[in-house]
Amino acid sequence: MRTVWQIIYDVVLIPAFGSALRLAALGNAKIRRGLRGRRGLFASLEEAAARLKPGKRIWVHSSSMGEFEQAKPIIAALKQRHPDVQIIVSFFSPSGFDHSKSYKLADIITYIPFDTAANARRFLDLVRPDAAVMVRYDVWPNHIHECARRSIPVFLANATMRATSPRLRRPWRSFHRHLYDQLTAILTVSAGDAENFARFGTSRVVIAPVGETRYDQVLQRSAEAKKRHLIPPSVVKKKRVIVAGSTWPEDEEVLLPTVKKLLEYDPGVLLIVVPHEPSEPALDQIERAFGNGVTSIRFSDLNDYRNEQVIIVDSVGILMALYQYAHVAYVGGSFKQNVHNVLEPAVYGIPVIYGPKCRNSQEAVTLAELEGGFIVEGSTDLYRLLRTLLSDQKERAAAGAASLKLVEKNAGATERFLGYLEPVLWPVVNKKRTR
Repeated sequence: MRTVWQIIYDVVLIPAFGSALRLAALGNAKIRRGLRGRRGLFASLEEAAARLKPGKRIWVHSSSMGEFEQAKPIIAALKQRHPDVQIIVSFFSPSGFDHSKSYKLADIITYIPFDTAANARRFLDLVRPDAAVMVRYDVWPNHIHECARRSIPVFLANATMRATSPRLRRPWRSFHRHLYDQLTAILTVSAGDAENFARFGTSRVVIAPVGETRYDQVLQRSAEAKKRHLIPPSVVKKKRVIVAGSTWPEDEEVLLPTVKKLLEYDPGVLLIVVPHEPSEPALDQIERAFGNGVTSIRFSDLNDYRNEQVIIVDSVGILMALYQYAHVAYVGGSFKQNVHNVLEPAVYGIPVIYGPKCRNSQEAVTLAELEGGFIVEGSTDLYRLLRTLLSDQKERAAAGAASLKLVEKNAGATERFLGYLEPVLWPVVNKKRTR
């Protein structure tokens, strides 16, 4: 029997969400891409599901690319321990789907259908998972309800819940209590997150802090990235390198004039700037910002390097590997809306700098508290900090050590997460492992 909340969700909320999405698509290319990508979804999914091999099936859902990075250590560990496991990966956002099409450890990569009751039933009829893993927050009620109806265990990974979350307020508190109580386990990033989830008053779901799998992911990725030799040693030899990753125009308005001024004082500085969206207009804008006083070259032309002071990266997918060349890193998004991934540079044991809009990232806040990260309010702060860190090797090393320590101290969340998932699917194997 359906609850009042399920009726409200199906009759009011989902139709309103669908209408709003179609309206927003008129002015948003990303939303249009997501709608187009779902055409023929079930036909494609039926063909892909028919090719699945025997073995346990685990459905892993992420909203977008950032959340999927948190799922990758879990998937890699499952594939290593249980080679016959079949992984079905789904996304809500086209950015996650598009960037992950070539992910080799997934047996199926698909969009999640829009969350109607009929779509949820059809999706699960085709996928037939033995368990589901939802990453961070993207929990769709009809899909969760249908999993619960079929006794499919559902695990929420890397879960976070702020004490001020609107989900904890009326009337949404009652809605989410019912939703979360249909999960098998909510495995949180911190003890504080676990306490906040407990405030919903759920009666059946297990709630436990296991940590953040992103720490495991950056350790794995950095080991792989160090094998990629993207820049010839002669380019960075005797240079003090700043790598600015995932920058937006708002970041560049602060960063580029500061580096230009810094180069007047210290011509041995090399800036490698990686715009978040390396479109031709974005690359041109960076080149124009330096004018005639600073020489620059694009990464794709690096074979013709003639001691230019700025390398502008016009490729995608290489930022993690570029951080290995940095003495200091700047992480973008922090003067626009939200800071991007600060752990990617931190894992290399270097100081990490970012702007004031960083409260979206607990890692950024913690890194600053540990003095491995530095929050700057503008060009004046940034200039003083860069001069200090680039000239004082002792201070730079201390900050870098704090960065690396944060990552290493928090590794192991994947193993702790699997401690809850594996006994449900492989109880006999798990008993043997724990003897």
